[in-house]
Amino acid sequence: MIDFANLEAWFVTGSQHLYGPETLKKVEEHSTTIARALSASSVVPVKVVAKHVMTSDESILQLCLDANSSKNCIGLITWMHTFSPARMWIAGLRLLNKPFLHLHTQFSEELPWSTIDMDFMNLHQSAHGDREFGFIGARLRLKRKIIVGSWQDDRVQGEIGVWMRAACARHDAQVLKVARFGDNMRNVAVTEGDKLDAQIRLCYSVNGFGVGDLKQRVQQVTDAQVQRLAAEYDEAYAVAEPLRAGGSRRPALFEAARIELGLRYFLEDTGSQAFTDTFEDLHGLAQLPGIAVQRLMADGYGFGAEGDWKTAALVRAMKIMGHGLQGGTSFMEDYTYDLRDGGRVLGAHMLEVCPSIAEGKPSAEIHPLSIGGKDDPVRLVFTASCGSAVNTSIVDLGSRFRLIVNQVNLVRPEQPLPKLPVARAIWIPEPNLKIAATSWIMAGGSHHTALSRALTCEYLQDFAELAGMECLLIDHKTNVADFVKELRWNDVYYHLANGL
Repeated sequence: MIDFANLEAWFVTGSQHLYGPETLKKVEEHSTTIARALSASSVVPVKVVAKHVMTSDESILQLCLDANSSKNCIGLITWMHTFSPARMWIAGLRLLNKPFLHLHTQFSEELPWSTIDMDFMNLHQSAHGDREFGFIGARLRLKRKIIVGSWQDDRVQGEIGVWMRAACARHDAQVLKVARFGDNMRNVAVTEGDKLDAQIRLCYSVNGFGVGDLKQRVQQVTDAQVQRLAAEYDEAYAVAEPLRAGGSRRPALFEAARIELGLRYFLEDTGSQAFTDTFEDLHGLAQLPGIAVQRLMADGYGFGAEGDWKTAALVRAMKIMGHGLQGGTSFMEDYTYDLRDGGRVLGAHMLEVCPSIAEGKPSAEIHPLSIGGKDDPVRLVFTASCGSAVNTSIVDLGSRFRLIVNQVNLVRPEQPLPKLPVARAIWIPEPNLKIAATSWIMAGGSHHTALSRALTCEYLQDFAELAGMECLLIDHKTNVADFVKELRWNDVYYHLANGL
């Protein structure tokens, strides 16, 4: 479902012919060495490919055009080993539509104090070559990530890895299709949005389908396929007794499996990597998809409840960024509070929380839903694992999309929750519930979110920058007065930026 194997970042080094062939040969060798080292790093998720040293307008332009047309290139890592006159880069950079990172590094980490001479100085000119390149980036008002430090440093490689994962999510968005079964939940505001504007600005497409289309696919699933998937449930989860073989509710488990298979085939047939549904539109389905949605999310699909296509696309992007990392990512909802001792949030949804965030083995259970008027749905029940996490929301403000990120800390429930038959997470938001909730509400953050233990705020900030979204961070340093000022400054900035 998510595969980085064929993706690559191009390592592009700038120089010029002024220094002669021997220097350019050294530049090429050093560039190749750095690219190979980055590729070998455990924190760099995709292959880094060294390109020929750029020394002319023509070669730079062609490289940028090649990057634009490459299906595998997620972006460029640029570095000026020597002084590379920046006017050479204008034509290429103006046409480049892939993300690029400016790595301000130097091949030699330490100066050879006793032997340093002008030959060394002429070769190792990143200190002012990258400033020349940085100026043209600023002059052209280009969005780029700037990372400073030795390419051998773990911290620098980690920052590159974070940017790469954000670039992979941006790359995925170019072809992302979000399937909507039914419409948004009636009369709800925050889950609405401009789907055309999302495709223009954020690249992914949102496509509507009738639940009847899904029903038809569900009906085509064979009993043998259902039996095999039910056996997989038996193996993977702690199945409640009524749902086990011979149990009184075993037919409901079969129906849940049939829905999962039909939904999975439908998404594969339409090339959709994210989807939504709503309990207000289940015509032809016996139960609201519960375990089906949970398992599809665990496989990397994005999901949003009640027609929330923006959150579905966000969950997918965060699944891409977190691929291969520990912790998991899930659709989530701020559901209810414990207001004692600074406050904590109990997050859940009716059914659809991804088991990638679970602590321990989830149990497969069946309980009444109490809303929706359908049969009791099968779902996975668990509590999220503890630790640092981010809780995120994306909203459409009309003039722009806004991403809101809150740093949170997942904790265990103080007592068992024997009567809460859904997957859940309990967290303490930073800096505390009062400031976090005030800031979140002031920013217009949704009740639907994407919660991740795999990612940090830096991933989301890099992704927002690549996607051209406003990004607001709520963490331990947040105070409401400054946050309100940031909202006002951002309104002015985006108003002016959209008018330029």
